[in-house]
Amino acid sequence: MREAVIVSTARTPIGKAYRGGFNNTASPTLGGHAVAAAVERAGIEGDRVDDCIIGSAMPQGTQSLNLGRNVALRGGLPVSVAGMTIDRQCSSGLMAVATAAKQVLHDGMEVVVGGGLESISLVQNEHMNMHRLVDEELVAMHKDIYMPMLQTAEVVAKRYNIARDVMDEYGLQSQQRVAAAYEAGKYADEITPVKTTRIVWDKETGEASEAEVTVSADEGVRASTLEGVQGLKTVVEGGTITAGNASQLSDGASAQVVMEAKLAEQLGLEPLGAYRGIAVAGCEPDEMGIGPVFAVPKLLKQHGLSVDDIGLWS
Repeated sequence: MREAVIVSTARTPIGKAYRGGFNNTASPTLGGHAVAAAVERAGIEGDRVDDCIIGSAMPQGTQSLNLGRNVALRGGLPVSVAGMTIDRQCSSGLMAVATAAKQVLHDGMEVVVGGGLESISLVQNEHMNMHRLVDEELVAMHKDIYMPMLQTAEVVAKRYNIARDVMDEYGLQSQQRVAAAYEAGKYADEITPVKTTRIVWDKETGEASEAEVTVSADEGVRASTLEGVQGLKTVVEGGTITAGNASQLSDGASAQVVMEAKLAEQLGLEPLGAYRGIAVAGCEPDEMGIGPVFAVPKLLKQHGLSVDDIGLWS
């Protein structure tokens, strides 16, 4: 019986959108760094890879024209490696890895790269294609289908009685956990530094120029206190979401090498983990953030497991 295992992983640091280290880095190049590092860490030649699947929530502009194929080539893989792009919005990268595993399990492939990539800086800007974005007949059927994530988060907070103070405490805990992980060197084995060129602005004149930088750590980690988080202004007046209890807009990429278990054994590779399954579920558009609440029980039921059987949730 075939088994799909992850034998290596690599990710770029997470850069701040628009003014961070990756604000001038094309998406194929950004993703290529992660793919190249993941393949190198697996200790395999690029021509062993059958397919490269990349998930992206905004496949347009620099992320268009089959991002998966472009990332594969930019990552130095030979032209024999095919590519595919998946859009399942926030879970696009997760779906890409799951699809890579299923190609190993069911389609006879031996090695597939799966990962995720997003450049907010180069896609969600004044050049973003908004032409005929809204389908009015769809809106007539589901009026909140195009509701932005910020607004859906406020709906979830109100509908399920999630208080601002609880959100602030969780946001602080998240920052503290990341800081502790950096202190303990936990990210050293996953992050691959990226040398690139970013755009910087002169504070006095506003003039833009390019500067070479090496991004080696996540740019969203910041020293925080509960008082500081609680004192932040909400994004929406009268709402609950702030910069302290929500994720920043970011640029970054990640890649994993998925391999058939027997081949990994033959190559002497120690798997990081094995693929067991995936489940998806829909919910009301105005509360899209609680999708996992419906998907996770389906997945557990498929495998006869309970929440308590899972050792690590991430």
